[in-house]
Amino acid sequence: MVKRNQTFLTEFLLLGFGDLQDYKILLFTIFLIIHIMALTSNVLVVVLVALIRSLHSPMYIFISQLSLSEIVFTSNIVPNMLWLILVGCGRVSIARCIFQFFLLAFPTVAQCLLLASMSFDRYVAICKPLHYASIMTFGQQVQIVSSCWSLGFTVSFILYVLMDCLQLCGPDTINHFYCDISPVVKLSCSENPSVELVTSVLCFPFVVCPFMLIVATYISILHTILKIPSTIGRERAFSTCSSHLIVVCLYYGSLGSLYIFPPNKSSFDINKGLSLLYTLVTPLVNPLIYSLRNQEIRSVISKYIHF
Repeated sequence: MVKRNQTFLTEFLLLGFGDLQDYKILLFTIFLIIHIMALTSNVLVVVLVALIRSLHSPMYIFISQLSLSEIVFTSNIVPNMLWLILVGCGRVSIARCIFQFFLLAFPTVAQCLLLASMSFDRYVAICKPLHYASIMTFGQQVQIVSSCWSLGFTVSFILYVLMDCLQLCGPDTINHFYCDISPVVKLSCSENPSVELVTSVLCFPFVVCPFMLIVATYISILHTILKIPSTIGRERAFSTCSSHLIVVCLYYGSLGSLYIFPPNKSSFDINKGLSLLYTLVTPLVNPLIYSLRNQEIRSVISKYIHF
């Protein structure tokens, strides 16, 4: 087997959206507006839950943490993407590239665990309402939220250390608008496949298992809801769960399209389009779903914020 050039890289060239430079002003404007709306809506959710006492319940605590993870996620990816749109392509140091992936993986893992925690919260509220107050205590909420963020940090740090140990010897071009693990590993001349192996191993307990937990809890929730004799009661139960289900479908749908069932390796445009959905649109849609479909949050917004 012929080895690649052993001159180690110090930086990458991100191609961004170089083939769409004729539309760069339009793309920059649209993406900037979406980014500002996403940041504003997520910050609003975090602030409202933190300041309004009536929103200090487990469901809203988890929603605020989900919005916080979206703030970290989109603030890491989108500003650099907007810069690439204006300049066409740009160079980034390997250290900065790997750190960008760390800030990508950190909230991603935390979001998977937070969504699973939210499904458990809905399961206890609907299937075991008499035990809800004793199970979802404030201390339990703190422990769950802390575990989600701690595990997200730990998993991401492990991958960060492994990627930092890679010997990267080219080529130096990444046909994307951010640094992801797959294109970086492909540029490695290290024979140790530990990064991809560890990623596959960690994917199951921290991505697949939370999704399986969500599916299992909602099967139980649906079974319980169908036994509710009152039509109003069933509608109210469905209403409290539908927003979470929509967010789960959007999040895991885009995440799965990118990482679990990725498009053909030659379909760079499709991959970038899915990445845009995952990094730009989903952080905007999630808080809108929660705020527009949730009567209590709408009431708080209309009471304290006058447009």
